[in-house]
Amino acid sequence: MQDYKKETAQLIKLAVPVLIASVAQTSMGVVDTVMAGSVSATDMAAVAVAASIWLPSILFGVGLLMAIVPIVAQLSGSGKKSKVPFEVQHGFYLSILISIPTMLILFKAGILIHYMNVEPVLAEKTVGYLYAVLFAVPAFLLFQTLKSFSEGLSFTIPGMVIGFLGLLANIPLNWIFVYGKFGAPELGGIGCGVATAIVYWFMFFALLIFVLINKRLRSIGLFTRYYRPQLNALSRLFKLGFPVAASLFFEVSLFAVIALLISPLGPNKVASHQVAMNFSSLVYMLPMSIAAAVSIRVGHKMGEKDIDGARIASHCGLIVGTSLAICTAIMTVIFREDIAELYTNNPQVIVLAGQLLLLAAIYQCSDAVQVVAAGALRGYKDMRAIFVCTFIAYWLIGLPSGYVLGLTNWVVPAMGPQGFWIGFILGLSAAAIMLGWRIHHVHKLDAGKQLEMSYR
Repeated sequence: MQDYKKETAQLIKLAVPVLIASVAQTSMGVVDTVMAGSVSATDMAAVAVAASIWLPSILFGVGLLMAIVPIVAQLSGSGKKSKVPFEVQHGFYLSILISIPTMLILFKAGILIHYMNVEPVLAEKTVGYLYAVLFAVPAFLLFQTLKSFSEGLSFTIPGMVIGFLGLLANIPLNWIFVYGKFGAPELGGIGCGVATAIVYWFMFFALLIFVLINKRLRSIGLFTRYYRPQLNALSRLFKLGFPVAASLFFEVSLFAVIALLISPLGPNKVASHQVAMNFSSLVYMLPMSIAAAVSIRVGHKMGEKDIDGARIASHCGLIVGTSLAICTAIMTVIFREDIAELYTNNPQVIVLAGQLLLLAAIYQCSDAVQVVAAGALRGYKDMRAIFVCTFIAYWLIGLPSGYVLGLTNWVVPAMGPQGFWIGFILGLSAAAIMLGWRIHHVHKLDAGKQLEMSYR
């Protein structure tokens, strides 16, 4: 029991800075939604539709770069910190390579919007946002590389500080470009995209300066020696990160595709969906931060060849994550209408968003289990299991069931957004069951097989 208490304290110590950084980053989306919503429901809907394209595109790259965390953690735990610069520099190379197709996707996204039969004004504002935010792509990925490097060394405070500074910068920049202050054009929702691009470049350079001047991070010698890009190292990093990237893409694109499917239903329903989704994303940061901490601790313990320590870290993460989810679910049910009123004063949007938030409360526990279990599996480098489980849960269960309930009369009369949110519940619950079983299976393996898995 004492080991569990000690490990829980370590997890919380790592998770709190990750949580603050993640909440700050997600709060940028909240600020965008609120400020765009103050202009019009169409501007808010444009931000929602654009986010449904921008986030899956960029988060695929983020998923690839998340592989740096267990790599650095394991090298640190095994006393091989001298190999860290080689791995991180290849993370930079991979960031640049990923940026090119990601920016191209955002640039051509107007074709997809055209085929979705979105209202012309909404389509114009959505495309304008995407054109602005595509300039944030390289900065976002380079920042993620540095953030993964520092977190792999159990140093999570830099990401927290700079994420919070990014939020503080986003508010006045949104004010300038959304409302046209200080001579800037009044861009409405498009101005949120301009502000986002500026903020991510600021965050990247801020973290880079921090890494260069901080004594603890500078001692790693990240830029002391230049390593030419090696195809085998890039390939290994890509192969390790791809299952995580794909699973992250599956989850985010599930929400994104549903936002696109809802978009023809009208601005009020899109705006309601965006309110519920935005708040749910904030709540998701709690188990996500625990998952990040679990990944670091499991990777570090496996580097030390401490099998029992890795198992305890996994168990503590699941206990803490589920406990927090129960609390947030209860609060969401009680205050769902008050939450909706924070985003908009449109009565129709408030009523529908309140209904969706009730459904969001139901899946928070299963969401916590699946994301923390996936974090533990990342620490073991069991990436393929994450890929398979999330694909089945999100795309073979969640999306089809949501589509059937939301837009067809096959089972019940078309439910609209509520049907899709029931699909979320089914998909995330399936992911929780499969990933929970997988981490249980890994813990049942003998020590030799667990070490073999983590060192591949």
